[in-house]
Amino acid sequence: MKKITIVGTGYVGLVTGAGLSDFGNEVTCVDISKTKINDLKNGIIPIYEPGLDELILKNTNSGRLKFSTNIEHSIQNCEVVFIAVGTPEKENGEADLSSVRSVAKTIAKNITNYVVVCTKSTVPVGTGAMIVNYINQNKKNDIQFDYVSNPEFLREGSAVRDFLWPDRIVIGARTTDAYSVMEDIYKPLYRNKKPIILTNIETAEMIKYSANAFLALKISYINEVANLCEKVGADVHQVAIGMGQDGRISSKFLHPGPGFGGSCFPKDTKAFSILSEKHGISMKTIDAAIDINEVQKVRMFDKLNKLLKFNLNNKTISILGLSFKPNTDDVRESPAIYMIKMIIENNGFVNAFDPVANDAMKVQFPKINYFDSWKDCCKNADVVVIMTEWNEFRGIDLKVLKKVLKNPCILDTRNIFSINKLNEYGFIFDNVGRNNIK
Repeated sequence: MKKITIVGTGYVGLVTGAGLSDFGNEVTCVDISKTKINDLKNGIIPIYEPGLDELILKNTNSGRLKFSTNIEHSIQNCEVVFIAVGTPEKENGEADLSSVRSVAKTIAKNITNYVVVCTKSTVPVGTGAMIVNYINQNKKNDIQFDYVSNPEFLREGSAVRDFLWPDRIVIGARTTDAYSVMEDIYKPLYRNKKPIILTNIETAEMIKYSANAFLALKISYINEVANLCEKVGADVHQVAIGMGQDGRISSKFLHPGPGFGGSCFPKDTKAFSILSEKHGISMKTIDAAIDINEVQKVRMFDKLNKLLKFNLNNKTISILGLSFKPNTDDVRESPAIYMIKMIIENNGFVNAFDPVANDAMKVQFPKINYFDSWKDCCKNADVVVIMTEWNEFRGIDLKVLKKVLKNPCILDTRNIFSINKLNEYGFIFDNVGRNNIK
């Protein structure tokens, strides 16, 4: 097994560090934030991810997983260093690689023996070549290194399972030595017969962007289909089921809703589009997916506006679900953000509840009313809007919900409630792609 340093203790870095240590490797996760590292040493996990706290505790107790702010020392004493820092979106939509370049410079100045430099961060095609050149220009000696692109395919809410039981491992490199090191790191997955795809660096980088963009495209497509279903009287759920039975299509990501969000799809589709433009290629399907996603958020507010007869003034709207998807506290690019913003701009009042994401949303909207239960959040509200399909919301007793609301009115952007039950209990409601507003 290998001595590994992971630079960055965000979502990808923590899951990767915990997972690789569980494979038997000796892992040190490093970060410039002393507060974050001290919290991790004390068992405080900065993100909500099911199963991650147990995995970290197991491997810190075994001594295989450690946390440090001494980046230089950790690099000098490792065999493999993973770059797992953020690549946020710039104003023009490009990926901001400043943190990646900073880590590359630190690596260059501190390698003392042959090391494999591996990027986990999502980066545009060509970043690997840039990192290699950057290290060569800044290193102080003739010590050799290899570079690897090893993109992550982690779904927030099921990232631990995705890492320990992945669909595939992609390793992009230029030398057999680099491939050999990475295959040794992931050796336990060979026993699980998981496919390991060996490519060049550029192909590995392209696989990551292509996969994310395609999933975003599927979501945008089914949302457009849902919008048409509303006009022609079709049920998008049945349409999706019928489509998904075709093995060439599959049912995954054919779930209509208020649009995609999170840390990946919005920024990666934009970065992918900009990359293509730089190379003279027009990615019209991806550009359309980006546009459709923004339109879908507007459509959801239009539905709310219609339910309230185009008068939100002094109305109380209960928002259930703030994270962009269930089983995470990540509110980045969440469709709930646009909904809350528009309610406030139209002089409405917002009550909000999410099982884990209240604190995260308070950073953006500190003055709206937050609650600790769906029932308290909905009390005396004029309408309730379902923005995230948490299981807790799926189990809501509609009879109880009707009693606590001022008006029996629901906008179900995730289609979690039975239309028959909503009609039975006398709700005024709307949803996505089912043409059943009453």
